[in-house]
Amino acid sequence: MTPVGPPAPRAEELVTVPPVRSRRSGRATLTALAALVLVATAACTTDGQGSDPDPDQVDAVEPPELGACRDLVPDDVAQPTNATTTVDCGESHTAETYKVGNLPPELEEVEYDSRSLGAWAYRTCSTAFEEFLGADESVVMRAGVSWAWFRPSEAAWEDGARWYRCDIVGGGATSEEYVELPETAQGLLVGAQPEDRWMICADGADVNDSPRVPCSEPHTWRAVTTVRLGDDTTEYPGDQVVEVRSRDFCSESVSAWLGYPLDYDFGYTWFGEGQWSAGNRRSICWAKTEL
Repeated sequence: MTPVGPPAPRAEELVTVPPVRSRRSGRATLTALAALVLVATAACTTDGQGSDPDPDQVDAVEPPELGACRDLVPDDVAQPTNATTTVDCGESHTAETYKVGNLPPELEEVEYDSRSLGAWAYRTCSTAFEEFLGADESVVMRAGVSWAWFRPSEAAWEDGARWYRCDIVGGGATSEEYVELPETAQGLLVGAQPEDRWMICADGADVNDSPRVPCSEPHTWRAVTTVRLGDDTTEYPGDQVVEVRSRDFCSESVSAWLGYPLDYDFGYTWFGEGQWSAGNRRSICWAKTEL
């Protein structure tokens, strides 16, 4: 196969600036794949504050309730704020609030859509996400659950509200709908090998064109490991460096995971400068393997 140019960016994580590229490779060939289009389920919203909004939460100045559950849909997490009505966590729900608080003093005067605010939220929610699920960064990045963060509405922000809310959701940025979560998702990924139903696989000919599915369902690709490309102080080295380093590491890592076969297919998902600025320093490695 003949190498082609890099694919267009697409969303893979629930943050505000997440360009990403995925590719599939064999031992001696490289093929860039078409971009996967983000599909969001439409939902009835009120003033951009979520489906089925609770009037008491709309434009709320006080911080939300920790541990609250909601039945969120993908369109809800695309909004900067959310007032969706809470439900009993023993009932069907797709989201759970695992961290709330007030912004640090240095962010109290930033603009509503400040990049520094998004970067701080990424670090805060992602660190708490790992702790909440009981897994390290590599496992969490390969899980079929993700997180979203919300801030006050613009009206509440003008009134002085400076809270934040981190929710775990039963899916990712490419999910057309979310799956139901257990009564609490705390400790969901504890253990050396989490349940396949909570880990992410893909079912199709190519990593980038394949829908993401739980690894408990039929699949052709599994996210098996990740590579860290820099520490918190490392400047973005550029798309080409990130891609080449991701490709080289994933080639060796997937080969080892498969038991060093002579021929194999592997994929790698690498994230662009936007996510790097937000704090993500990892790429994901995929192995072609059927359930």
